[in-house]
Amino acid sequence: MKLKQAEKKFKLTTPDYARLAEFRFALRSFLRFSESAAEEVGLTSQHYQAMLILRASAEGPIVTIADLAQQLLLKHNSAVGLVDRLENEGLMERVRSETDRRKVELRLTPRGREVLGKLASAHRKELERLGSVLKDFFAQLPGS
Repeated sequence: MKLKQAEKKFKLTTPDYARLAEFRFALRSFLRFSESAAEEVGLTSQHYQAMLILRASAEGPIVTIADLAQQLLLKHNSAVGLVDRLENEGLMERVRSETDRRKVELRLTPRGREVLGKLASAHRKELERLGSVLKDFFAQLPGS
């Protein structure tokens, strides 16, 4: 009896739970794809995310290690280690700011842009594949 009361309380049906499970599976599938794609080029998913952040701001605001840490939800020292590894791989470089010599700006190298381009292209194709699942999920939400 208590089970039925709890289900009524949340007002979710079996199809609602099925859609949520399908959505969660689609997200996990994409994350697994992303991890594997990054590994194939010798990177981690976090490396890829950091490179995306830099490329996304290439024509906008300058990215510092503190900015990167904030966007990746990392502690500053973890972001420093991440940047060190990407710099050692020749994918990213630190450049002293021209406006504030105390600041260090992060930039992708030409090699970093090449590797990122390949990865981002593969990710976009995977998102296009998953797009129909995600579109269906959002279309079936109440109020859509």
